[in-house]
Amino acid sequence: MANKQSNDDVVAVPLRHPWRWVSAVILVAVLGLFVYSLWASPNINHEIVSKYLFNEKVIAAAGLTVSLTVISMLIGTILAIILAIMRLSSNPVLKLVSIGYIGFFRGTPLLLQVVFWGYLGIIYPTIDIGIPFTDMIWWSEKTSLVFTSLVAGIIALSLNEAAYSAEIVRAGILSVDSGQAEAAKSLGMGSGYTLRRIVLPQAMRVIIPPMGNEFISMLKNTSLLQVVAVMELYARTSQISSQNLAQVELLVVAGFWYLVMTTVLSFPQSYLEKKYGRGFSVATQKSRWLRVGMKGNV
Repeated sequence: MANKQSNDDVVAVPLRHPWRWVSAVILVAVLGLFVYSLWASPNINHEIVSKYLFNEKVIAAAGLTVSLTVISMLIGTILAIILAIMRLSSNPVLKLVSIGYIGFFRGTPLLLQVVFWGYLGIIYPTIDIGIPFTDMIWWSEKTSLVFTSLVAGIIALSLNEAAYSAEIVRAGILSVDSGQAEAAKSLGMGSGYTLRRIVLPQAMRVIIPPMGNEFISMLKNTSLLQVVAVMELYARTSQISSQNLAQVELLVVAGFWYLVMTTVLSFPQSYLEKKYGRGFSVATQKSRWLRVGMKGNV
């Protein structure tokens, strides 16, 4: 009898939200109609879209876009960590250099930076290594041969990304309780070891989500390298469309591959968020409170 439910017990009924489903259906219907109107437009040649969707040159350009993104993000992230540490340093010179770097690259357009590095050979026709203010030169080469359009594009993207990512890394480091570093130092750990093994792993929970957005933004920012003749995805499709005058069709092809790449790159971000977010998720917090409540009832 004790196990039977009493008439005075309150039965919890989940709150229903019918308007959520109605709004979802309306949004899906509107989106579907928009996509259908684009695809059914008589002004779009579907044969050209099908012809170039899996074209070898387009796929190779998409691969180059991914390579540029990965390399630039890797270099930019390393520089960002260094700049963030300099910004948090007690050394006023390092802090001033970091603030100046971040302010300069965030204060100038990325397109301007790409053009500058692409035309660096106009300012410095040759690169000479030797003893300054003397005629002794050990190595000399044309700047255009050293700073090719590809190298110039990677440098521009990496340096610009470092300025933005440095603030993300700095925010992540500041999110970690200072007592963690103090406890590590009391155990005899050095500053570098404490940063690598104690602070940064905890800061990754805050760093990963915005850095994932930066990664996707970098993927799309590679299209700016068209101005220095780097044949990434957008430049290649633009080149093809200038030959067959099918601008809209090639834009559809480029848009398709950008969507594919951003979707694929979002999976590692989700994995890293779950990995470094263990112990901080909403479900985990709820289970902790439930355990506390159960102990209190006992």
